[in-house]
Amino acid sequence: MLPPHPSLTRAIAEWLPGQRWFGGKDGPVDDLSIGTATELRTGDPALHHLILDVHQNGTVDHYQLLLGVRRHLPDRLRHAEIRVPTDAAPDETDGPGGRKARLYDAAHDPDLTRTLLDELAADASVGPLRFRHADGAHIRTDLTSLPITAEQSNTSLLFGDAYICKLFRRLSHGVNLDLEVNLALTRGGCARVPAVLGWIELDPGPAPGGETALPGAPADAPAGEPVTLGLLSDYLHTGADGWSLAIASVRDWFAHTPPPRDAGWEGEWAELDASAAGGDFAGEAERLGAATAEVHRALADAFGVAALPAGEVRAMAARMNAELTATCRAVPELAPHAKALTAAFLDLAARAEPLPVQRVHGDYHLGQVLRTESGWTLLDFEGEPARTQHERRALAHPLRDVAGMLRSFEYAARFLIAKPGTMPPEPGGRLETRAHAWAARNRAAFCRGYAAAGGPDPAAHSALIRAFEFEKAVYEVRYEARNRPAWLPVPLKSLAHLTA
Repeated sequence: MLPPHPSLTRAIAEWLPGQRWFGGKDGPVDDLSIGTATELRTGDPALHHLILDVHQNGTVDHYQLLLGVRRHLPDRLRHAEIRVPTDAAPDETDGPGGRKARLYDAAHDPDLTRTLLDELAADASVGPLRFRHADGAHIRTDLTSLPITAEQSNTSLLFGDAYICKLFRRLSHGVNLDLEVNLALTRGGCARVPAVLGWIELDPGPAPGGETALPGAPADAPAGEPVTLGLLSDYLHTGADGWSLAIASVRDWFAHTPPPRDAGWEGEWAELDASAAGGDFAGEAERLGAATAEVHRALADAFGVAALPAGEVRAMAARMNAELTATCRAVPELAPHAKALTAAFLDLAARAEPLPVQRVHGDYHLGQVLRTESGWTLLDFEGEPARTQHERRALAHPLRDVAGMLRSFEYAARFLIAKPGTMPPEPGGRLETRAHAWAARNRAAFCRGYAAAGGPDPAAHSALIRAFEFEKAVYEVRYEARNRPAWLPVPLKSLAHLTA
């Protein structure tokens, strides 16, 4: 039995800000209401699917919650409990048999999440919820789930070693890009993405006026489209993420001691060849570049290619420069690099010519790729979380993704330096010198693999790739200054090398 709304909404409103995936931590919850409540399983435990309408700072965001209800909450689920206020009326929280209902986030309960597989396998519809499986997909229903706790904005459930189900916590209006892109690539036979097996969506209902499935939609929200709630894909259980592999390579490189040039030159190294240490990552970086080019071709085939006029390229360069000016005001540490950055943006404007644009990844870095037995796989095509759905769906030149990965190599090279207590200090900035050597080697390898596999050669588009990378670096400086001040030296030291 689901408790009445007054106690339920109050309990959720107090619990919600403490969740890692909640995006409104910068202000109080002004109001919370339940947009839809769908019973997926009766009895004890019971499962209810809720869409939460959360009001903050004059806007409404929508969140998805799988709400579990039990008479007795086992110890293994106490960390997921949604505590009902102690002053709730006695009859407000009565559960089966007159006992107090215990509420919790059911994404952590394998007894209840198996219901998702049952409904997906059946291609079922329950109230406004639609469970869809891909053509030809056979979905097992005998698997137990385990939530991945490392994620921030979403929650993913591992079902055995077969499936991964991503539950989108903060909902976007219309079809989620991760589903849209991965489903198109799966149907096109692209082997560089996990195959889509099914998805969960909120039906928009009758839309005579073109309204969307969620209230409060922005003007550019797609009308009449279902809202994506979850995505079921093959789980690549043998995969290792690119970030972890790169960090292991950097750690090995930092542990390697190059020979001194001679005894009289204390500390001067005869060479700074990052391939000299074990765990060299350059071969993998080159293969990753080739895989990236392959996915870009598949995206072009699936969604087409358009031309961005030269005037729009100049406008893009002007926006980059305006963002630089604003960031320099907010973060004065960036100012010493402003002249070189402005020159790069002006150079792009001066060379402006029509550019081919297409769908791209949009938030490409080493954490978005997996190395499996069969090679590199690309994940998470949602785009940058801070951007609107319209901005994330916009076409772009594929070198924008390349620039994102180049920035990721810069971050991987300096991660161990920036993390307090990880590396002992070395005199004369040697670790920074070694970080630059590692980044330069792997950047070159990635670009070489990308060009050899048919992608636009970064070396032949130097003004464009430089502008894209500097734009990303400016974004990094602004982000670090606001959220992780201790990390601000990472993009700044990278810029010191790149603008020299």
